[in-house]
Amino acid sequence: MASLNVYSVLVVLFLSCGAVMATKENDQIIKKNNCETKMGLPCVLEAFTTILEAGSISNKCFGELVVLGKVCHSALVKRTLENPIFKDLSATTIIAKSIQTWNNCLALIDSPSPST
Repeated sequence: MASLNVYSVLVVLFLSCGAVMATKENDQIIKKNNCETKMGLPCVLEAFTTILEAGSISNKCFGELVVLGKVCHSALVKRTLENPIFKDLSATTIIAKSIQTWNNCLALIDSPSPST
């Protein structure tokens, strides 16, 4: 029975260390790529409102999101999900919405504009 308790403690420690390492990894990616300086605040708010709640992103912000890059986009979303404020949100749903938002931006940027 004691070995079960030791095993449980080890599992908790392992998971805790993994969460701390994930946070540090996201912070390193964000810092290394200057992610927080690549998008204007209005577009950041627009993108996160779309991902965390509902709504749509303007063409201007689609462009800024693509310039931000997928690595930064993913790291910022993951770091946001680590914030206790968002603990009640489904990480799986939010990550899926962030991927969908990213793909929508790419599709819009890659599609030819209609001629006038």
